[in-house]
Amino acid sequence: MDNKRAIEYFKQGFNCSQAILATFGPKLGIGQEVSLKIATSFGGGMARQQHVCGAVTGAYMVLGLQHGKFREGDDEPKEKTYKLVHEFNKKFIEMNGSIMCREILGEDMNTEQGKQNIKEKNLYKEKCFKAIEDSAKILNELL
Repeated sequence: MDNKRAIEYFKQGFNCSQAILATFGPKLGIGQEVSLKIATSFGGGMARQQHVCGAVTGAYMVLGLQHGKFREGDDEPKEKTYKLVHEFNKKFIEMNGSIMCREILGEDMNTEQGKQNIKEKNLYKEKCFKAIEDSAKILNELL
């Protein structure tokens, strides 16, 4: 169910990070609008720099919302969050080959040729939908 909701956000023009955080954020205490705003700059591997995939950074934010440290001196939540991020990464890499946007897409979204290749190969639908669905699936297992 969450993976379908996340894909709907992406189809509506929100980025991959927004799709994940807006799907899970309201369940964890932050509303849709705040979720969408917070995650805006993480799409396309951090503002289209094609670093860590936005579906992954969105998941990191969700894991932090659920388990993160918020009290001075209480490091157990931080360690739990880090452990879950490592577990998330392992599963995501098994499913997508990488957590890096550029490696997942296999194209540079910042060049005209790359944009054309992404469009011709339908990579946003093929690769990004899968990354978003996989991120939501893994989060459902970890939360």
